[in-house]
Amino acid sequence: MCNFADLKDNIYTNDIMQQFIDKYDFTGKKAIVRVDFNVPLNENFEITDDTRIVRAMPTLKKVLAGGGSVIIMSHLGRPKKVDPKFSLKHIVNHVSECLGVPVQFAEDCQKADEQAAALKPGEALLLENLRYYAEEEGKPRGLAEDASDEEKKAAKAAVKASQKEFVKKLASYADCYINDAFGTAHRAHASTALIADYFPNDKMFGYLMEGEIKAIDNVLKNAQRPLTAIIGGSKVSSKLAVLKNLVGKVDNLIIGGGMGYTFIKAQGGKIGLSLHEDELIPDALEILATAKEKGVNVYLSIQTVAGQAFENDTPQRIFDTNNIAEGWEGMDAAPKTLEAWKKVILSSKTILWNGPVGVFELPNFAKGTLQIAEDLAEATKNGAYTLVGGGDSVAAVTQMGYADKVSYVSTGGGAMLEAIEGKELPGVAAIRG
Repeated sequence: MCNFADLKDNIYTNDIMQQFIDKYDFTGKKAIVRVDFNVPLNENFEITDDTRIVRAMPTLKKVLAGGGSVIIMSHLGRPKKVDPKFSLKHIVNHVSECLGVPVQFAEDCQKADEQAAALKPGEALLLENLRYYAEEEGKPRGLAEDASDEEKKAAKAAVKASQKEFVKKLASYADCYINDAFGTAHRAHASTALIADYFPNDKMFGYLMEGEIKAIDNVLKNAQRPLTAIIGGSKVSSKLAVLKNLVGKVDNLIIGGGMGYTFIKAQGGKIGLSLHEDELIPDALEILATAKEKGVNVYLSIQTVAGQAFENDTPQRIFDTNNIAEGWEGMDAAPKTLEAWKKVILSSKTILWNGPVGVFELPNFAKGTLQIAEDLAEATKNGAYTLVGGGDSVAAVTQMGYADKVSYVSTGGGAMLEAIEGKELPGVAAIRG
């Protein structure tokens, strides 16, 4: 844990920023830094995966090394009130270990004036969970289920009014603002979007944010061709906007996982008990028609590993994907499909992967997803630019030991999805202006 040696030099560059962290003079300045320390904790409040903490270290250490001090702010979980189990005090010691200096702790993010003012160069302060306050998200809390529209409207207005003071207080602690929390960049929250207004000439992306934005730009704006997108997951509805945006930008679109069966059925295929969404068949046909019109190659599953129940040890049988027998459910991509997809992947210069191509959570049906991870590692070795994002996709490259063998692994989740949908992310727009 806390192995971040050479992390900045390996994956972060600095040619896309309006304010450049590498060129900013932090001497004697206090930087308030929005990070994403929403890390998983076990029942003993021990961190089970510190990736998000580790990847914020280059930015925090840059400020300290430059003669500044850092005020670190984050959320943890989704508390609706002050709740000790969501306290950031559980991670203070580990953040101190990773940062290499003792990290002080402010027990209330809105009452840290004295601690922030007393910070000396080289020192760090971690604020308590921002989401203990409704103002962070700007959403009212505690409304009765039968609250009238007028009551809801009044509650929302009250939170918005107090949100200004909430943001003003956070901003008052520091001389400059750094957003290094890509995982929350798609949320127009106080600490990710609104606070930047208080630092018109002293706001910037951290190294993590910068790396994420550059990676997405490398795919959506600056891609070398052929450009291939591999989009998987269980439902078309969860990735519909992504598919509609990408079909006009890529050369090849590989659609895998449960969502693929909606496309197969839309073309008259027999899919047995496979997951599908009948109401989205018109959308699937529209995407296929758009692809044909624009000369985009769409690759669906040719051959499927099917099971009789959604269980790891269920009997398996391979079917042609457009002719799955009744009583059987598509669970993973089969060898013929993976062979066809591999040829596409290895002939591409830029590749985006988001979402598993099988039931990755069941080991017996994770082979297809793991094969995609292996193919991307090979493509990267051959000179392709590869971007991996999405929980199971990231888990696959990590599990295979390929996280450092692809070009970039995104920590973004929902933020990455919205970015590849073509949306402007509030946390990014706040810095870019």
